[in-house]
Amino acid sequence: MHKPPSMTTEEARALLEEFRVLVDEVDRRLVELLNERTRVVEDIGRVKREAHLPIYEPKREDQVFANVTQANHGPLTPEAVRRIFERIIDEMRTIQKLRIIEPSSDGDQ
Repeated sequence: MHKPPSMTTEEARALLEEFRVLVDEVDRRLVELLNERTRVVEDIGRVKREAHLPIYEPKREDQVFANVTQANHGPLTPEAVRRIFERIIDEMRTIQKLRIIEPSSDGDQ
């Protein structure tokens, strides 16, 4: 294996800035997708409230973990994907609790 040519500090900073712009774009897309997921979860929360169903469904969460780890082709490890989705699910559960305990005053738009 040959050693790649050295880059100057200025070249490295320019390249890092390009990568950071890309990361910022991906982060904005992630936020958009998380908000899309949240809207669906709010609908689920409304259905659960109307049907008097529990918010916490461990079997469903296991299905989500299986789905996302199966869809993962790296470089994230399956464990990393699971930890990320544990946080996402925790936040979604909080949103459902708020929707069930404190339904919106405008008739649940």
